[in-house]
Amino acid sequence: MLDTSLPPPSSADTVRCRTEADALGYAGFDAIDRMMAATTGGLTGGLSPMGLSLATLDWAGHLAGSPGKRAELVVKAWTKALRFAVHAAQATADPRTPPCIEPLPGDDRFTGEAWSTYPFNLWAQGFLLTQQWWHNATREVPGVSPHHEDVVSFAARQLLDILSPSNMPLTNPEVLAEIAATGGANLLEGARNLADDVGRALNHAPPPGADAFRAGETVALTPGTVVARNPLMELIQYAPATDVVAAEPVLIVPAWIMKYYILDLSPANSLIGHLVARGHTVFCISWRNVTAEHRDYGMEAYRRLGVGAALDAIGAILPGRKVHAAGYCLGGTLLTVAAAAMARRGDDRLASVSLLAAQTDFTEPGELALFIDHSEVRFLDSMMWQRGYLDAGQMAGAFQLLRARDLIWSRLVRAYLMGEREPMTDLMAWNADATRLPYRMHAEYLTQFFLRNDLASGRYEADGYPVSVQNIRVPIFAVGTERDHVAPWRSVFKIHNLADTDVTFVLTSGGHNAGIVSEPGHPRRHYRIRHHPADAPLVGPDEWLAGTRPVDGSWWLAWGDWLDARSAASRVQPPPMGAPAAGYPPLAPAPGTYVFER
Repeated sequence: MLDTSLPPPSSADTVRCRTEADALGYAGFDAIDRMMAATTGGLTGGLSPMGLSLATLDWAGHLAGSPGKRAELVVKAWTKALRFAVHAAQATADPRTPPCIEPLPGDDRFTGEAWSTYPFNLWAQGFLLTQQWWHNATREVPGVSPHHEDVVSFAARQLLDILSPSNMPLTNPEVLAEIAATGGANLLEGARNLADDVGRALNHAPPPGADAFRAGETVALTPGTVVARNPLMELIQYAPATDVVAAEPVLIVPAWIMKYYILDLSPANSLIGHLVARGHTVFCISWRNVTAEHRDYGMEAYRRLGVGAALDAIGAILPGRKVHAAGYCLGGTLLTVAAAAMARRGDDRLASVSLLAAQTDFTEPGELALFIDHSEVRFLDSMMWQRGYLDAGQMAGAFQLLRARDLIWSRLVRAYLMGEREPMTDLMAWNADATRLPYRMHAEYLTQFFLRNDLASGRYEADGYPVSVQNIRVPIFAVGTERDHVAPWRSVFKIHNLADTDVTFVLTSGGHNAGIVSEPGHPRRHYRIRHHPADAPLVGPDEWLAGTRPVDGSWWLAWGDWLDARSAASRVQPPPMGAPAAGYPPLAPAPGTYVFER
């Protein structure tokens, strides 16, 4: 009988077979899971149904096991129903009856005079009472994890906002008045607006009016020259506007989530133009709008090819000069990593670090944390793995959901029910000029910063070594904005807990974008500022707020004074544009070429 058995494998054969199985088999299993997650994510807009289900089960299960909380909600429901009935009777008899509940600060849906008339006032009051009850129902349920509580409360708020009487033509008095005044023409105009928006979305065209704001024509007009270019960024050097300039140049590191020119919008509100006019030599990174080709560019690539390459170019153009570096949003987080890595290896090219609406500690990242948990990151990671990048529209959708009342529903009412188009501004047009994020970079950012908080914990590595914010010894200027839903100011304030150096903190009015674009002369702007020496005791954000008086005007002026105080006393002649002999010839006029990539 023929022996068909095989000899026992050697240990080397076993290792080789396992390696081949891992390479050929197990990786394929993971690819199947990723494709499944990516397909599901495409149907859900990138949101993880498992994450929402887990949050709902956590809330519902603990609510079911909390008879005291349920009894409290029953009592509150009866109390609110009685309160509404009494108010309805009084308001019917006397239209001047004050409301029984006021909208939350920032909720302007029911502030018009028409909402004080019967029966619209009752619909508004009933909705606000219902909204308040659901807030109570989704909050403070014993045993629910804080993240799941936030997710369930957010989901309930989104559903309620859909059902708001302000969104319905028959229950919105302002829409009814417009119908009466125009004979329904507003609805026809709204239908045209809807058809136009659908067509633009299908064709990936910018919103109406955005074409009037084109980089190099109406925005991003500060004169300059591209003096360096690599696969990830262009470096723009701006032409001097004064006879003499500060010896130390300024390097601006913007976020690559959007185009750089939020800091160089119209001439009247250009931060870059403001710095140049004050006598600073300014360099700014213009990031590339990546494609699937750049899928493997990670955070280290952005640090090396971004901040590192820019500093090398500035060093060739201005040998021996220290640099004031400023980072906005995600660019500020990257700049912190770069500065900490430089400090670890003794690189002293920085004169100061300025962080504009940038987080370094992600323990309290704000409402963006609603979209960041292990389940959600897996879905996003799989979608990016399949495409090679995170689509710009998906990021924009997440930001809009955070402020759906203002950014979605109020705009839909105005455009489709009232038939009115909101006038386009330079900031709105820039906001529509979104960019893509490479797969590896965004996956690392979500995991290492949002989920694990590696930078604040001293676990984040650059050049293969852990970096520590405490190693940064140059002075820091940090800016938070009062209504920031992307980088909440209390989160930005945490730089005080990480840095072992002088920190000057500014809290300015406005939100994540408008608070930074806060030019001198802008009406109703104010800011608070306080310097914290490295050896002074720390204070908490609420104590800081209570003890720091507001100052009217723009924080740009305070920042300019801060930079001047940390620069050489004597001014120098403006530097040449680029350094051809050192390998940095002028390549193109500002705003360069990468800013036009779609």
